[in-house]
Amino acid sequence: MSDVLKSAAKLAEAVRSGETSAADALAASSSLIADRDDEIHAFLHLTTERAQAQAAAVDAKIAAGEDAGPLAGVPIALKDNMCTRGAPTTCSSKILDGWHPPYDATVVDRLEAAGAIVVGKTNLDEFAMGSSTENSAFGPTRNPLDTSRVPGGSSGGSAAAVAAGYVPLSLGSDTGGSIRQPAALCGVVGVKPTYGAVSRYGLIAFASSLDQIGPFAHTVEDAALCFDVVSGHDRLDATSIPEPLAPTLTNLHDGVDGMRIGIIDELMGDGIEPDVRRRTEQAAEALAAAGAIVDTVSVPATIYGLAAYYLIAPAEASSNLARYDGVRYGQRVDGANVATMNTNTRSAGFGDEVKRRIMLGTYALSSGYYDAYYGKAQRVRTLISNEFAAAYENFDLLLSPTSPSTAFELGAKSDPMSLYMCDVCTIPSNLAGHPAMSVPFGVGDDGLPVGVQVLAPMLQEPRMFRAAQVLENAAASGGAA
Repeated sequence: MSDVLKSAAKLAEAVRSGETSAADALAASSSLIADRDDEIHAFLHLTTERAQAQAAAVDAKIAAGEDAGPLAGVPIALKDNMCTRGAPTTCSSKILDGWHPPYDATVVDRLEAAGAIVVGKTNLDEFAMGSSTENSAFGPTRNPLDTSRVPGGSSGGSAAAVAAGYVPLSLGSDTGGSIRQPAALCGVVGVKPTYGAVSRYGLIAFASSLDQIGPFAHTVEDAALCFDVVSGHDRLDATSIPEPLAPTLTNLHDGVDGMRIGIIDELMGDGIEPDVRRRTEQAAEALAAAGAIVDTVSVPATIYGLAAYYLIAPAEASSNLARYDGVRYGQRVDGANVATMNTNTRSAGFGDEVKRRIMLGTYALSSGYYDAYYGKAQRVRTLISNEFAAAYENFDLLLSPTSPSTAFELGAKSDPMSLYMCDVCTIPSNLAGHPAMSVPFGVGDDGLPVGVQVLAPMLQEPRMFRAAQVLENAAASGGAA
């Protein structure tokens, strides 16, 4: 069963055919979590009763001859910033410890409607602010491939849950690389969809103009399967794209013959480890061998992405996190008056990184500084979008490393700036709102996985997945050796 848990598509087919049951798949997943998660700490909470009820419902549908859905019986994990009715949703923060949402996020509804079994909620950097999953109020997650290393972040728990083989699929959220970077460090596939392609209803906000939910998987096919299930318009999300989205599975194996693919020159230079750069070059060679026309492309404004992001995202966070005031829900630390209670609650409830970003964002939005900082960052964001648009006039897809390095040791990047630099390759896609994904492509000099990033224009996920499938095939056949 553990091998079957590595493929959502195969497991769902086995459950639908009666070769195995949803209950057996859940039992296998639960056993693996019990055996090893004390060491990895991918999960914060297990939703055992809910999962058992869902598995029983799937098995009952199959016994009655009904269609149990494309993810029938597939165990899946959710990053703990997605609302799950009646179960804890903490964002790895003390300020939400013990909060049980009264509703499910739209992605949860869609997964369960497709037959998936939600087994639990995964660890993350507090309020999704971090690149290593060391900023959790409930302790760090460790990389299953080397437990002395980080799994990346902020969706490190979701990436680790797939990499450890607990579940075939998980969901994370990506604000500046928080799906793609941990996918690269854990050696799994990670997808950040087009902004608005997947509903954010029930996703606890960090930076609302940047946040996007997406899947982790062992294979490109499974990631496409999950994306097709959770994507599409949602009337409960005002930013949801109203037009129907093209399915990604239909033409997944059509290849890249004739596609024009550009390697982003600015993301291949200083700061990128030589072994990571070498794997990215080999990925480009694999795409060329499959018939793509590959060349370098300059997108100069990408070098400003990090600076713009660390003004825009904290500014939005300072506004979004103002609701945690000790009055309506979550933790409350009493004081002599309302102002003192509010201060005490936020001082005790938020960790250092969250406080750092709230202060940075509040300053950027303050009177006299708005135009100089936040306004200028938004102009840079527009510049990045315009330069990507110009690049896509000549190229169908773009290519870069996902992370500048392989997984680093826990505690190795204790200063904020070194952690912020981990997202230098991923942030531009969030600022532009475009889709991008990380695909494992060989290992670095330390034997740990390297992820290659495929970037696409808005709503061109089908094209992006086709290139990712070519890279996965090439890696499997020794093209990343």
